[in-house]
Amino acid sequence: MNYDQVLAAARATVGPYCRACPVCDGRACGNTIPGPGAKGLGVTAIRNYDAWQRISLNMDTLSGGETVDTSCELFGRKFSLPVFAGPVGAVNLHYGKKYDDLSYNRTLISACADLGIAAFTGDGTNPDIVTAACEAIRESGGIGIPTIKPWDLRTVSEKMELVRQSGAFAAAMDIDAAGLPFLKGLTPPAGKKTQEELAEIIKSAGVPFIVKGVMTARAAEKAADAGASAIVVSNHGGRVLDQCPATAEVLSEIVSAVGGKTSVLVDGGIRSGIDVFKALALGADAVLIARPYVTAVYGGGSDGVKAYTEKLSDELRDAMFMCGAGSLGGICPDMIRTGTR
Repeated sequence: MNYDQVLAAARATVGPYCRACPVCDGRACGNTIPGPGAKGLGVTAIRNYDAWQRISLNMDTLSGGETVDTSCELFGRKFSLPVFAGPVGAVNLHYGKKYDDLSYNRTLISACADLGIAAFTGDGTNPDIVTAACEAIRESGGIGIPTIKPWDLRTVSEKMELVRQSGAFAAAMDIDAAGLPFLKGLTPPAGKKTQEELAEIIKSAGVPFIVKGVMTARAAEKAADAGASAIVVSNHGGRVLDQCPATAEVLSEIVSAVGGKTSVLVDGGIRSGIDVFKALALGADAVLIARPYVTAVYGGGSDGVKAYTEKLSDELRDAMFMCGAGSLGGICPDMIRTGTR
């Protein structure tokens, strides 16, 4: 099964809001929520994608070396690619009834683990979502990252106990989910966290903790000072605040602020292995990709995940080979050209 076949199969099951576009750039879905669109005018998801396309690669085939190593390490674990499937929640609402969060996470977690990468899992108002995700992660030997919404501290504590029981090698919180409409006015409440509250959550986690939803250098510094082992530069795919800058536009300044203190991951509009290369050249340690992995699961289950991941791997390997990087550590800013250089 190749990726074109995955997309064709997905179009029959992933609607009515998602169209399984050949390029997932946010234009067709616009501001459809429910659906995979972005908030408000719907422009932030488009801006995320377009920002990566404004960066070009500097080819150098006078660099020697024929082999390319795409492996990376995170928290002492080795992965085949610097790519993680991003967390997605309420898939049956936003993408179609073929899957619910429980079956989607189970499919994605095991497929990613088999390919030598890992999946972040989503969270939602249904407590069974995290329970089932943690069970699937346990079955995969802890190769998965449960992502907890910014609930009140008591609820977070209860969910983190499930994370610890799963043996997950890390945990995450998408702090920017405080802007999701369905989280507002809930009992228990969910919302923004102070640096002190975040530090308390991280201290009690018992595993490396990733803070997702960081868009400024100052926020990155606060997350690092609170004890985050990694951050994800992310605007939640444009779904929580309209007219944000693109993640590619703020990545370098965030890396300058906290690189070396904490690992820096990034998401938002990354669709190809070439985009992954660009993100690493800007200083990221790895990337998250969410919407296309939903399409992959809906279009082919585990085979769809395999087809898309192999596509990313082939594209990343080719970019590294043609730009003279034999390993991820060899990817540097001189290998890309931005609009301002």
